[in-house]
Amino acid sequence: MAVLYVTATPIGNLQDLSPRAVETLRAADWILAEDTRVTMKLCQVFDLHARLISCHRHNEENIAASLAEKMLEENLTAALVTDAGTPCISDPGNEVVAACIEREIPVLPIPGCCAAVSAISISGFDAREFAFYGFLPRNGRELRAKLKDLPKGPAVAALHESPFRIIELTEAVADVLPQARMAVCCDLTKLHEKTIYGSPRETLEKLKSNPKTEKGEYCVILDLHACRAEEQEAPETGCARSLEARLTDLMKEGCSLREAQEKLVTSGEKKNAVKQAALQLKKWFSPVEEN
Repeated sequence: MAVLYVTATPIGNLQDLSPRAVETLRAADWILAEDTRVTMKLCQVFDLHARLISCHRHNEENIAASLAEKMLEENLTAALVTDAGTPCISDPGNEVVAACIEREIPVLPIPGCCAAVSAISISGFDAREFAFYGFLPRNGRELRAKLKDLPKGPAVAALHESPFRIIELTEAVADVLPQARMAVCCDLTKLHEKTIYGSPRETLEKLKSNPKTEKGEYCVILDLHACRAEEQEAPETGCARSLEARLTDLMKEGCSLREAQEKLVTSGEKKNAVKQAALQLKKWFSPVEEN
């Protein structure tokens, strides 16, 4: 009978591959792999000999239906894997799963590693509810707009980030969500795994002081409880004052008033509203003329 096994693979330490996963991969007719070169190494370590078929983000939409049809016609067993972690979680595979479901081919999970869940488990945050966002937008304005919306969802957010953009992401978090708490995990389960805890500013300082920051893969967990509380407590008419407070905070950190204005506009605030807040600050702090 045709079956698709969605099979989690290690995110670093090969010993995390479960005995059940090994047996599933060993018994499969096909292994549908995100990158056959990566999965070939896993096959060599565990003496696996199933046929490897490339199934990645750029081809799965075109081949999913034909793969499912072939499985059905020939009663083939397939194991779906990605380079690391659980398929379909910020990784390819959902098209193949959907094609199998449509043809009533059983789809069974072989659970195991997931970087986001692993990172949440060591964050120390109350994650009875959380949201997984994968990679956030690269564009600065879009990134800050997305961060600004995060407190509207669950109070814990899990993100993925490249080592080449982790500092840029943390700078944006510090600007938009200064009250957040962060757990920044790098190379989970690998030899040099490391987790940084702290406020966005504290985390940013630690990342900038590490000469090896641009190495490894990052999973970032944000605790937004304080951000949500701050948003709920803000009066409905307090938008202008909120902008003034944020301008003041940025100036305390060393920005000029102009630089502080530019940062708020880049974060998604309306230019005219920021300008009015800056004018109000100038009024408050301008010298009082004596008669």
